[in-house]
Amino acid sequence: MPIRMSQIGFLPGGPKRAILPDPAPAPIPWRLLDRAGAPVASGMSGPAIDDAASGETVHVIDFSTASATGDGFVLEAGGARSRPFAIAPNLFGRLPFDALNIFYQSRASTPIEARYAGGDAWARPAGHAPDRAACISGRDADGNVWGGCPYTLDASRGWYDAGDHGKYLVNGGIAVWTLLNLWERAHSLGRPAPFPDGSARLPEAGNGVDDLLDEARWEVEFMLAMQVPAGTHLRLPVGETRSRPGLRFTEIDASGMAHHKIADARWTALPTPPQDDRETRLLYPPSTGATLNLAAVAAQCARIWRTIDAAFSARCLDAARRAYAAAKRNPEIHSIAAFTGSGGYGDDDFSDEFFWAAAELYATTGEPSYGEDLRASRWFAAPIAEPEWRHTATLGAMTLALAPDRLPPPDRAALRGRIVAAADRFLGEQQQSGYRIPFAGTDYVWGSNAVLLNRAMLMALADDFTGEARYRAGVFDVMDYLLGRNPLDRSFISGYGARPMANPHHRFWAHSLDPRLPPPPPGLVSGGPNSVSLRADAVGAALAGHCAPQMCWRDDIRAFSMNEVAINWNAPLVWVSTWLAEPPPTPLASRARQRIR
Repeated sequence: MPIRMSQIGFLPGGPKRAILPDPAPAPIPWRLLDRAGAPVASGMSGPAIDDAASGETVHVIDFSTASATGDGFVLEAGGARSRPFAIAPNLFGRLPFDALNIFYQSRASTPIEARYAGGDAWARPAGHAPDRAACISGRDADGNVWGGCPYTLDASRGWYDAGDHGKYLVNGGIAVWTLLNLWERAHSLGRPAPFPDGSARLPEAGNGVDDLLDEARWEVEFMLAMQVPAGTHLRLPVGETRSRPGLRFTEIDASGMAHHKIADARWTALPTPPQDDRETRLLYPPSTGATLNLAAVAAQCARIWRTIDAAFSARCLDAARRAYAAAKRNPEIHSIAAFTGSGGYGDDDFSDEFFWAAAELYATTGEPSYGEDLRASRWFAAPIAEPEWRHTATLGAMTLALAPDRLPPPDRAALRGRIVAAADRFLGEQQQSGYRIPFAGTDYVWGSNAVLLNRAMLMALADDFTGEARYRAGVFDVMDYLLGRNPLDRSFISGYGARPMANPHHRFWAHSLDPRLPPPPPGLVSGGPNSVSLRADAVGAALAGHCAPQMCWRDDIRAFSMNEVAINWNAPLVWVSTWLAEPPPTPLASRARQRIR
């Protein structure tokens, strides 16, 4: 197997690292050869590292000082060779746009057109148009009888969440927030708009609004449609965190809450294109988590669209206020309805969502009541960790760290300092990782690639705030791992690299099961190695006990525990690849460094 490295190459001024699996204990000499076979750089690898995550003994080859540019380079070490690769600018120029286009192709309730999707293979009729559903009712798997609700909702638009046709507020919330945060980060730090109008492949291109915002609005409109109408009372289990026989139902004022999801009554077969889905659509009961996701995203929407579409901004702010008040009125409504056909997305602790929503509303309005709520939260001064759909406090922290005038300067500096401290922890873990990624553990969870991407976002902000090159190098290390610098020698991003992921768990991008259906479009990231819950599917079960943590992955459409795709994993890929495509702003970094101190 060749030396492991990014399969798309390296930027001239960026870090350049490769990994050589070799049992030799001493450093190993290496040479970098140009297209003609002439040596242009040489050196010694680092000492051997026994790496528990990969199950290998590895050597790190750092050739960052190589100044040559072009293509056809080859790295030699220990009798092994790399594939030919490039050292050239603009390597990441296409990836952000492909990664963003995944969201267009995941849209519900509209035809996906070949001219925007990249070709006829990915065009399809609209799925779930309209996407109207009544609330679940009747007996669930534990024998509890749910009473439904006195209305139906048209929850059209939005993005299909993952490999199925469900649409979930708690996963959609973090996904759309991440895209919008990318826009806000650029706006706050004075960087160019990442997707100016007309730059992306979208039907809305040319409407005078940034394309990133156009795509995000498709999801925000869906989330707004999931809000419970005013004056609605529902009978729901209050304070129950797990489904069980004999749940007690209490009548609550559910006005302003948000339904947890809209999804199929039963799991559809694999494959099933969206337009062929014949299952009954169900509206699941509102939950506190979904409601706070709506409050946070709608508040973010309100400030971003304030000068773009005042009416839409006002609509978002009204929804955010009502959702936040509804969540405070009903703080312990969990998603526990035991019906099949969709993911659960349950959560036992909403304190982080309350902090996130308060932070977004405070950043938008500056109203003291929201400021009091966020300062009263234990998350206001807590250490920063990478965000995910179940742990969203960091999203609020990122918003406040970028908001120009909401927090007093000492508080804002302290918050930025905690983000930098998190980045330092991640870099500390990197020193313990054989493949030099900012994760030292051996528990690779469902969606482990998204863990790395979300850590990369925080390291990118640390670079924004300090201008210190080590954080930028850490972001490159994450992307290099995703693009092939891993023990599998696979690119986890479709369409990129010599050996890209090609068979995601997906009901439409399912060419391996039906040759009439397309392979994945470029720019789709796999969930990645999963050593924690391998037995969730048959492919993983066959690997259990036979794979090192980073090796617990297969490019198999049936491997939903390892090779599913999801909007909340592709969103940080958009964020991180866009950030990497930017030139480092030295003067801005210098000013940011002064601010944080």
